[in-house]
Amino acid sequence: APQPNKSPCLQGPRLVPARIVNISKDVSVNEGENVNLFCLAVGRPEPTVTWKDQKYGLVSDGEFLDITEIKRQQGEDYECITNNGVAPPDKRKVKVTVNYPPMITDVKNMPAQLGKTAILRCEAMAVPTASFEWYRDDHRPVENDNTLRIKNEKTRSLLLFTNVTDKHFGNYTCFASNRLGASNASMLLFRKLSHTHGVRMCALPFPRSGTVSACLYYLLSCSLTLSPSISRL
Repeated sequence: APQPNKSPCLQGPRLVPARIVNISKDVSVNEGENVNLFCLAVGRPEPTVTWKDQKYGLVSDGEFLDITEIKRQQGEDYECITNNGVAPPDKRKVKVTVNYPPMITDVKNMPAQLGKTAILRCEAMAVPTASFEWYRDDHRPVENDNTLRIKNEKTRSLLLFTNVTDKHFGNYTCFASNRLGASNASMLLFRKLSHTHGVRMCALPFPRSGTVSACLYYLLSCSLTLSPSISRL
């Protein structure tokens, strides 16, 4: 006898893990500009899409992340996370670089003694990284010699005095610049004066004997340090 036809089993919609299919490329902008990021994902059931701020942990729902008039503190990695519960979430990051002109943050007047070493420091925050130049009070560029060396690091520049002489004392101006602008600040290398005075102290003659007690000799040391205020141009 012919066998009855078997009807196929009814199946629900096939589950598909969430997956990011398109996302913004890394972006570099100037401070104050607007930033618009997108993250497109597919999956079944339809996945959620969330943007996460890596620095502060802030969360924004939806495929699009809009940042108005971005600040330098907002330059960081932003992570897109998509999930529909079928598999572990899919994640990808977009790096946002915020460019801004140099801002000098650390300058101090420094005392120095003749024949000793001394350091003047100039630190500046900037993106891209700042380049540094030093000038004397008469606007002559400072150059390396056998008693003075310039050492530039990532965010700061150092003036290293290996043997301080009278010619080194004075006002120095640090210039920090990048393609977006420049900043400057002035500081003093000033002489630290040390004086030693000998003071002879004697007792009065003893009664009747007419003798004088032995004198006591004290060395009194006095150090005088001036602290001129820092000036900014």
